[in-house]
Amino acid sequence: MVDVFITDLYAYNNGFLVGEWVSLPLDSAKLTYKIREILAEGQLQCKSKQHHTEWFITDLEWTEDFSMTVDEYADIYALNESLGDLEFKSDHELKAISFLLNEGLAMDIEDAISKADDVIVHENQNMEDLAFDLLQDCYGVDQLPSIISNHIDYQGVAKSLEYDGCYYEIGNDIYEYVG
Repeated sequence: MVDVFITDLYAYNNGFLVGEWVSLPLDSAKLTYKIREILAEGQLQCKSKQHHTEWFITDLEWTEDFSMTVDEYADIYALNESLGDLEFKSDHELKAISFLLNEGLAMDIEDAISKADDVIVHENQNMEDLAFDLLQDCYGVDQLPSIISNHIDYQGVAKSLEYDGCYYEIGNDIYEYVG
């Protein structure tokens, strides 16, 4: 789901870039082993007798259609566990969770997971398309006489929906948050 570059902080502060790309989620024992390997390599590079214990995330790349902000000093074990919770989510759920996190509508991944059912993703639509679909579903626009249906201001309806604050146009999708 995400590749993180974990860097030995002591080595970095002493002019050495010692780190490794690690794919998360990962078994926590394997993650601990990887971090220990990185810190041991940093200690070797620095020719230091001091035991290296601190690390940080210097880079990350999302490998799926999901993203969120990750602090460079984030608790990698908590991040790993949270990403493990997302591993078996559908693409739609991942889009909803990513949306909630990136728009600040959820405090953390667990909160976003609990709110994901409150998000409707209208894929490959703009607000005008959404306005037409809404009016069609509610009022059967195609059943109205053409003298009426041809004069509906879908752009104006779309603007009114935007002011409602429940709709977010991101990329080619509209996210409707009904929470």
